[in-house]
Parts: sequence; structure tokens; C-alpha cells
Amino acid sequence: MEKHLPYPHVVPNHTRSDKLYLFIKRIMDVMGALFGLLLLSPVFAVVAIFIKLEDPRGPVFFHQIRIGKNEKEFKMFKFRSMVSNAEDLLDQLLDQNEVSGAMFKIKNDPRITRIGRFIRKTSVDELPQLWNVLRGDMSMVGPRPPLVREVAEYTSYEKQRLLVIPGCTGLWQVSGRNSVGFKEMVELDIRYIDRRSISYDIKIILKTIRMLFGAKDAF
Repeated sequence: MEKHLPYPHVVPNHTRSDKLYLFIKRIMDVMGALFGLLLLSPVFAVVAIFIKLEDPRGPVFFHQIRIGKNEKEFKMFKFRSMVSNAEDLLDQLLDQNEVSGAMFKIKNDPRITRIGRFIRKTSVDELPQLWNVLRGDMSMVGPRPPLVREVAEYTSYEKQRLLVIPGCTGLWQVSGRNSVGFKEMVELDIRYIDRRSISYDIKIILKTIRMLFGAKDAF
């Protein structure tokens, strides 16, 4: 039996104003991603060196299949913050999950490397997703893209998260991130979809920048 949460179902808006919003949002995404990749290129180089120094055999970048708008699969990129065989070790850790619902996270994940712990704490590991934004797989702001195995557990209500292009940051990240449970995350994402606008996106981006360094619940 499907669970029904208090927030009403969202009906996608296809009005002219919504099309204008999406057009402006895409321009902002492309300009933001290009500027970010150019400005942060020295950071990319330094992080790549440290990742290789700690684990020369592993790749610098890690990609994972995620679910985007309308349940379309895409490759999401990150700096590798875990040991090379992290995915193979996942089954041994599932019973230690510290996040409720269809997500998996543990604070002291033994698979995380030393440099990985730092880049996760500062969210630097997420920077390669600017490439996903440039490609159109993701936006600067939107619901975080879930894993395939997570979506397999979604109810029809929870799949409303997938009505829009996923984002690098969103209402969930600026509202508590891992201290917010899965149900609350769904509610925040649906609230964002229902209220999204250029001014709302800018507000979330600015709040994300303020939280970027020293985010205590980023793991």
C-alpha cells in the first residue's frame, strides 16, 4: 500500500511563463557552468594530484548512473572520494545505513579516503557536476538525482521528484541535508517544484555558497 504524504500532488505547469523561466534557467546554467569550470580549473588540478598521490591506480573522476527528469538515466560525475572498489563493498555496509528511506549514507564510511573526506566535507567532490550542467543532464538548482536502486523503491508520489531536471544543489541541501530524512527531502523537493522561479533559484544558490565550506552534515 502506497504511503500518502501531506503535500498535494504537483501538476507540471506548461504555461508561457514557465517556458520563459526554463529558457532563462538554461542560460543561467550554461553561463554558470562555463564560468565555474574556468574559475575552478586550478582547484580541479590540485584535487586530481592529491587523489592520485593517495591512490595512484584509481581514477580521478568517478561516474555513477543516476536518474534524471522523467526517469531518464545519465552518468553523473564526481571527484573520486572513495577507494577504487567502493561499489563492490557496498553490500557489506547496507545494514549500517544512517539515513531513512530510499537513500544510503553513513557518516564514518570506511570506504572514504583521506582526501575524499576533505573534499566531501567541503563539497568539492561535487564540482565535476558542472560538466553535467553544461551537457544539460543537470541544472544548478533542482532535486538531487537519485540512484537506480533508490528509484526502484519509490512510490508514485515520490516519483514527482523526477518531474524536473535534477540539480547540483536544491532546497534539501540548504535545509539540513543529511539531518533531513527521506520523507522530508521528498516534501522539500516537491515544494521547490511547485514554487520554482528565477528568484527562488538565485536564493538557493546564494545560500549554498554560504554553506559550501564547513558544512557540518556533509558526508
